[in-house]
Amino acid sequence: MPEPFLSPAGDRHFDGLADKFAASLYGGLRGELRLALLDRLLPEMLDLHGQPALEVGGGLGQLAGWLAERGHDVTLCEPAAEMRERAREALAGRPVRFVEAPLQALTEAAPGPWPLITCHAVLEWLGDPRAALATLAGLLAPGGQLSLMVFNRDALRLSNVVKGNLEKALADRLEGKGQRKRLTPISPLTHDQIVTWAAELGLEVHATAGVRVFHDYLRQPPQTEAERRDLLALEWQYCRIDPHWRLGRYLLYTLIRPEEPVR
Repeated sequence: MPEPFLSPAGDRHFDGLADKFAASLYGGLRGELRLALLDRLLPEMLDLHGQPALEVGGGLGQLAGWLAERGHDVTLCEPAAEMRERAREALAGRPVRFVEAPLQALTEAAPGPWPLITCHAVLEWLGDPRAALATLAGLLAPGGQLSLMVFNRDALRLSNVVKGNLEKALADRLEGKGQRKRLTPISPLTHDQIVTWAAELGLEVHATAGVRVFHDYLRQPPQTEAERRDLLALEWQYCRIDPHWRLGRYLLYTLIRPEEPVR
């Protein structure tokens, strides 16, 4: 029998996977690129002025720490105990409050309304990502900003083709199964899904970008520090340029809840 890494709601569990998570998603160059690009993109795509921030699915605490360093009081929500404790250790002494709750429980656990919510690489691990986005929309204050990053289904297809998994790509069998310790998301998402859902939920798409638009398709990784710098320069140059951003391994959005009309 496979290990039960799916919750009763069909969401991917990360308890017991902190080491695997850290190595696979943040280890090596791809993790460095992800963090370096976010460090540049977030100040451009968001209006940041020290407002309280809700970090959903905070994982190991990298983004919460980034926000705290810039003057935000951060509430980090993370359901996996091991991940939460590692984040607590990494963020000791910083203005971060921890909440043990899955995204679906945040209406009660951290109701807000919030002027700033960050939710990076979470929706693709949930059984019902559209309902999750609806929950996030309900937590936003009027005029509030949601920084949303999702795993790109179209990039996953292209990556499989580049690797020679032609039959798998042709059959569109791209989702992970949530079994064993493999970290292929169970609900990879497309740009059209995000745009459609945002409109249905009354959110405006304010800005878009792709994170790692070239790296994941390389035949071999950079071999020298100079090549690493060149790759980062290319990633930065094209991460917001059409059509390149659409093939980023992750798609990054700023979604805004419009101000309520004055009555």
